[in-house]
Amino acid sequence: MKKMIFAGMAVLLLATACGPTLKVSSDYDKQANFKSYKTFAYYNPGGDKSSISELNRNRIENAVVAQMTAKGYTQADTTSADLLVNTIAVTKEGKSVTANTDYYGYGGFYRPYYWGGGMGSFSSTTNYSVDKYIDGSLIIDVVDRAQRKLLWQGVGNSEIDGPLKDPDTQIPKAIAKIMSSFPTKQ
Repeated sequence: MKKMIFAGMAVLLLATACGPTLKVSSDYDKQANFKSYKTFAYYNPGGDKSSISELNRNRIENAVVAQMTAKGYTQADTTSADLLVNTIAVTKEGKSVTANTDYYGYGGFYRPYYWGGGMGSFSSTTNYSVDKYIDGSLIIDVVDRAQRKLLWQGVGNSEIDGPLKDPDTQIPKAIAKIMSSFPTKQ
């Protein structure tokens, strides 16, 4: 009995600790020869007009630089780098609507049948629940500086249910997951 309680508590703890998952997608120019690129620069043409805090912008930039360096690229200035890396944060409010029909107060599970096998008259109530959430996306673009051509794009998307509990750990993990498909320098 104690083992069953402990197992149930462990599953509950894991389920609540995981939070929203980060969905990642990426695309790249199939004609690009990534082996010819050696240097990169973090580039933010939009300036500091983003809705995210300066601290988180710095965390994102540092994580991108760390990932590019780990993949074998060397950081340079924006005027001489082979690649320019840009990040864009986008948030929008979303709504989720669910309905639950309550038959005779039994939560939708009991539907009364009368003698004769047919459906009798009954009353039901439908309750609607509207939940608001924030849908956040982080887009990472890698551009050929000389040609001003997009070579690779990675997107991470997640529902945001509140401030990050440990942004110094969570942001680099998210950037690493988004950039996992970016080619390493050979």
